[in-house]
Amino acid sequence: MNNLIYTIGSLDNWFLFAQIAGVITITFEFWSYQIKDKVRYFLITGIGSFFWMIMFFAIGMATGMATQASLIVASSYSTIRNLVFHGIFKKNTAESKEKGLIFLLVMIAVALIAGSLTVVNAPAEVRWLHALGMITSISFVIGQYLPGVHYVRITVVFYAVVVLLTQTPLNILYGDFRWNIMGMMIESSKIISVIVFYIRYAREEKKPQIQLAKP
Repeated sequence: MNNLIYTIGSLDNWFLFAQIAGVITITFEFWSYQIKDKVRYFLITGIGSFFWMIMFFAIGMATGMATQASLIVASSYSTIRNLVFHGIFKKNTAESKEKGLIFLLVMIAVALIAGSLTVVNAPAEVRWLHALGMITSISFVIGQYLPGVHYVRITVVFYAVVVLLTQTPLNILYGDFRWNIMGMMIESSKIISVIVFYIRYAREEKKPQIQLAKP
């Protein structure tokens, strides 16, 4: 009896820890899309991805690792990608950019293979949704690497919307009634952060464009 109580208590502790990690993830994800500088963006979102991975690990400890293995792999992939991109953009040399392009192509290939396997193994009713998820996730990886502040924010919104669709009652189409509430909150925080960023961006004083001197 005591062993049973101890086991239940341990599971509750892991579940609570997962929620804490999820809240920390939301904080870093929201913060990252308020940042214009790519070096700082990759550092902050990389830390967020690390806590995202910790969240899935804690859930796995509570419910069984088999249920979370693919999510731990996906979040680990995201953590490594963001931190490597951080190092590449921080160096900002011709050599680092060349290595960054190679790394980007490797990341796209990994996402394409993993996404294709997910699509093939998905129930026929929602296979289109997982295919859309693969397309938006690859677009987001490319958008992260492209210069400027807009590509990454536009692509992350599309990606987050598709992820939200996979965490909602659309799962009922193939008999899966589970909702990932924390997952929905994390993806929603990205969308809300992008909206807040553009509200702030619109209010910024626009610098006058350079005009040619009259002859």
